[in-house]
Amino acid sequence: MPRIPPMKNPTLISLLLMLGVARIFAATPDRPNLVIMISDDHSRADSSVYGSTDVKTPNMLRIADAGLVFDRAFVASPSCAPSRAAMLTGLMPARNGAEPNHSHPRADIKKLPAYLQSLGYEVVAFGKVSHYRQTSEYGFDHWDHDAFHDDIAILEGLRWLRTRKSNKPLCIFFGTNWPHTPWPTVGGGYDANEVILPFNLVDTPRTRQFRTRYYAAIAQMDAELGAVYDVAYELLGSNTFFLHTSDHGASWPFGKWNCYDSGIRTPMIAVWPGKLKAGTRTPAMVSWIDILPTLVEIGGGEAPLDIDGRSFLPVLSGKTNEHRDRIFTTHSADDDKNVYPTRSVRTSDWKYIHNLHPEFYYTSHADLSNWEDGFFKSWVEKSKSDTAAASIVHRYHMRPAEELYDLQVDPLEMKNLAGDPAHADRLAQLRAEVDAWMKSNGDAGKIYGQPRLISDPKYAELPTSK
Repeated sequence: MPRIPPMKNPTLISLLLMLGVARIFAATPDRPNLVIMISDDHSRADSSVYGSTDVKTPNMLRIADAGLVFDRAFVASPSCAPSRAAMLTGLMPARNGAEPNHSHPRADIKKLPAYLQSLGYEVVAFGKVSHYRQTSEYGFDHWDHDAFHDDIAILEGLRWLRTRKSNKPLCIFFGTNWPHTPWPTVGGGYDANEVILPFNLVDTPRTRQFRTRYYAAIAQMDAELGAVYDVAYELLGSNTFFLHTSDHGASWPFGKWNCYDSGIRTPMIAVWPGKLKAGTRTPAMVSWIDILPTLVEIGGGEAPLDIDGRSFLPVLSGKTNEHRDRIFTTHSADDDKNVYPTRSVRTSDWKYIHNLHPEFYYTSHADLSNWEDGFFKSWVEKSKSDTAAASIVHRYHMRPAEELYDLQVDPLEMKNLAGDPAHADRLAQLRAEVDAWMKSNGDAGKIYGQPRLISDPKYAELPTSK
């Protein structure tokens, strides 16, 4: 079994666990304390809870044993700022104004802290909860350590919780930056020769090296998750609702910045002692826009009706295993590194993706970042002599206008059925649904940033395009 790397400051964690006398902060039957732990760029599949036999997440696993695991949870957008803005407003990106990455939701929109403050809550954030320095715009009572990889955030949040004086019911968000890049420089005990690479990665020594570093970053996240969970229940008592989830998939090709499931399908685990059944799973399809109304209802309020999100409290209470029958997802851009507007709809069995500008050459930080030269250069080099590698790189850069996948037989979304006459009716139906959804959202498919064009001669010369 690979060694799970320790936290950066294990002695500080120990001190925090020992500081003072444990104190149960005020919660009432209709005002439980709320603790939300958000990880950053963590793909659902890369955890023990969701079937990985490669990367180990022991704290996620024990938290899952104590709570309810969502097998079909999704984000609203597969990049940081729009995903988090959707969670904190209950509105889809085109409706809240935060469409491309690094953008802000409109100032006039009521945000999650205000809903809970009206119910008597103190609402606090440590770390990356909104998109970095945007936290001050959301109306939290207190926030801190929201800069890029401000990796003392979780420890400082636990220290703050130890010394808190208020007797109000508490909603506290912890946002770790792990496993967001840059990943640790060592592989945390994982052997690069033994890791199991996902189907859509090109197998090179560089890829394997970076995969172990990504796993080491997941281990950092998992350790912080365990610390937050333990201290939360020690200090806040059993009348505490705990939620763990991630803002979208990892920054590997076909993950973050993509509407494939590896980009939009997120881990989600809820714990609420005595209120939800431990060690259970649900197939209910939920979206990150549903988190706001759910927390409001758990806090004793009425879920707002003028937002896109819908409370999944009935799923938590075990009254139903159904919530949504459609998940709509949107992606616009991440500065000039990724200009590729995409919209999608997912049912339980089918996925339709509309790439609004198939004439654009798809790129992202994964292939353009100069961070330690990355791994993508090794993919391009291998593609010159390896047809399988060339196919993966070509699929990454060149995408059709429409993609259609039968998720029952093709859960990895490898066989595009959009051109198959046998599925023409389904394609037309889902296309119409996405078109109608965009119109209802006021989504004009705006282009943010400067796209790269396939017609540019420098891309036509690449061996991956032949």
